[in-house]
Amino acid sequence: MIDQIHDSSLSIVIAVTGGGVAAISDLLLVPGASRTVIEAVVPYSFQALSRLVGYSPEQAVSEEVAEKMAFACLRRARELSDNDGLIAGVACTAALVTDRQRRGDNRAHIAVATSEGSSSSNVPLEKGLNDRATEDRIVSDAVLQMIGIAAKVAE
Repeated sequence: MIDQIHDSSLSIVIAVTGGGVAAISDLLLVPGASRTVIEAVVPYSFQALSRLVGYSPEQAVSEEVAEKMAFACLRRARELSDNDGLIAGVACTAALVTDRQRRGDNRAHIAVATSEGSSSSNVPLEKGLNDRATEDRIVSDAVLQMIGIAAKVAE
């Protein structure tokens, strides 16, 4: 599917925090990535995330934050792109397996924003079932699926 994404007219700016980082690597490891990826960022600290979305969210891992991230990425894509085709902002914010006590479920929120609107997806993860790498793979695959849908190469 990544080959098909690269062959489509879609160009993206992508931001991931807390998880989904393998999606960036996956995109960049397949030849043709420069046709798709305009920029990839990992605003991992709360300060970096707040700067991206333009405010300090009450909770970093939420559907609202994913959507704000996606629209921020879309604005950035518009600034940087000379693409006449489709451009999108792609975002993922996730809470994965950690080495500290955390309230709340392991989960991810993914959003894609285009000039046509936005779409989002939530990925619930069962605590204690997988290690961090496996959870990141699950989330990254969901991110890639959302990009494939935006590129009109997946359903």
